[in-house]
Amino acid sequence: MPDWKQLLDEIKATGSVHDSIRRKYIKGLADLTGRNVIVYYSGWLQKKGVKGVEVNDADKNGFMNVIHNLDRTKGLDLVLHTPGGDTAATESLVDYLRSMFGTDIRAIVPQLALSAGTVIACACKEIIMGKQSSLGPIDPQMNGIPAHGVLEEFHKALATVKKDPSSLPVMQAMVAKYPPAFVGECEKAVVWTHEMVSEWLASGMFAEDDEAKAKIPSIVTGLGDHALNKAHNRHLSAATCVDLGLNVSFMEEEPDLQDAILSAHHMCIHTLGATSAFKIIENHKGNSFIQMAQQVVVNGG
Repeated sequence: MPDWKQLLDEIKATGSVHDSIRRKYIKGLADLTGRNVIVYYSGWLQKKGVKGVEVNDADKNGFMNVIHNLDRTKGLDLVLHTPGGDTAATESLVDYLRSMFGTDIRAIVPQLALSAGTVIACACKEIIMGKQSSLGPIDPQMNGIPAHGVLEEFHKALATVKKDPSSLPVMQAMVAKYPPAFVGECEKAVVWTHEMVSEWLASGMFAEDDEAKAKIPSIVTGLGDHALNKAHNRHLSAATCVDLGLNVSFMEEEPDLQDAILSAHHMCIHTLGATSAFKIIENHKGNSFIQMAQQVVVNGG
């Protein structure tokens, strides 16, 4: 018979009703696919203004916890719901995931994987989406300003001055609002993101595609050109992503898979809406790293 402390530990390990039901459906998804499942969920829609909802270096600790003791030969289905975040943290996270699972990673996007979330999805061999799902542009942001938009404005000013030297004072005032070296940093950020995504597409999604060299530049341009997409928060539907050339599968084609994905998704959203949790990183075995206001709750590992 367990003693008082053992029972208390069991209660803590079981977690809330939201935890137990959510874990049931995440496990159900893994049981259906026969693959490892990790959900990576941000509560940015429910908890606006909370620091940490974005992709950041702290998330690596969560993934280390939930990947520990998984059978990595089964690959990984990464269920993504994120607004994106830091480029360096994204690069480091993908490098870590690939060191664990190689390129046998599928991205599942039940609703939104924007910005750096799209970058992560592009590092996977396949992206599973639904009619309600969206990826987003990957144009990097510099202090909330589109780097590509800065470059567009800067080069437009140069062209205007070259054509009409008398416009120099006006154009000079336009570009003077940016700090010194800011334009150069924007150029580096755009190149970094494009090179990173191109490399991951080549080594993952299109590793065995003879037409990869022709497809990848077009995909990167379609995802990364701010002038083309017009807004960083633009939502790109599954059909649009297919048109761009990404390897997208529709969950509607497999009703059982669709039900399993959306059940897990809805329970993650319920948790984020009804509790103080703002970030959930959890595997199908119930091991989790849940960030809450003023605390982090770690279960298993």
